[in-house]
Amino acid sequence: MVEEKESEQNDQNTLESQPNSQPTPLSKNAQKKLLKQQKWEAKKAEKKAQVKEQKMKEAERKRKEWEERLSSCASEEERLKLIESRRELRKERMEKRAEEKEDKVQRLSKAKEFGQNIVIDLEFADLMTNSEIHSLVQQIMYCYAVNRRCTSPGHLWLTGCRGEMENQLQRLPGFDKWIIEKESQSYIDALQDQKENLVYLTADSETVLDELDLKKIYIIGGLVDRNRWKGITMKKASEQGIQTAKLPIGSYLKMSSSQVLTVNQVVEILLKFVEIKDWKASFFQVIPQRKRGETDSEELPGVDGEELENEDDPSDKKKRCIEVRSTQ
Repeated sequence: MVEEKESEQNDQNTLESQPNSQPTPLSKNAQKKLLKQQKWEAKKAEKKAQVKEQKMKEAERKRKEWEERLSSCASEEERLKLIESRRELRKERMEKRAEEKEDKVQRLSKAKEFGQNIVIDLEFADLMTNSEIHSLVQQIMYCYAVNRRCTSPGHLWLTGCRGEMENQLQRLPGFDKWIIEKESQSYIDALQDQKENLVYLTADSETVLDELDLKKIYIIGGLVDRNRWKGITMKKASEQGIQTAKLPIGSYLKMSSSQVLTVNQVVEILLKFVEIKDWKASFFQVIPQRKRGETDSEELPGVDGEELENEDDPSDKKKRCIEVRSTQ
């Protein structure tokens, strides 16, 4: 009898210890966000299909046009000349592309020695979900694309690049060939001999970044969803004993509302300033007009925040940000 009671008690304890197999129901707010995300993904897929269809139609149009040109040739000799002319044109285009590619490679290689050093700190990956990491990876990809196009590119660094962050970056086409510094170590270890030149761009800094110094290494925190981790980059920089600064957006723009400033937007602003040496022009060229409120380009009012919404995904309005806020 005692054994039966103990057996029944053990069975009961086992049942109680098993996790609930029923999925946790989503809140109304979560359901709205999920629906919004699904609609956005459906719209994106539809747009992608339309672009693909348009390309196919254009290719078909060009093919028919070429066939008509060939068929209109009066002689075989004229036809062969037309074919040879097309081959030469293709060859010239390929050579031009190769030259442009080589020029970009040379500029990026030169930037390693003479360019502005910009670090994207990837050590916050453990604070983000896989989808948030994916959002950051897309921003990094855009950062590299913008830098490649610059006449005066910067020297980009990815530090703390490991784990899921590294896995997702490795899935990007051609990532292994990027002319960029990839470090699994923290910037504080990878650049320990340059500690006095490290400057973390953070919203909570009291120092306004008036000029860019080629000797300095500017760090951007790669952290999606700032609402959960306010002040985290300032705290990190303070504990490490490195300098901090914030962009002077508040001196030039009045934002329409408090929104998210993405990593790629900050990188682009820095690169633009390197090129034209003008903060106001840099902000106005990078920041979408609809996000600048009704501020006239000649006015210089202050604002409460310099966060800008990423235009890629409407579901990320409270995500994809870094700790950079405007001056008061």
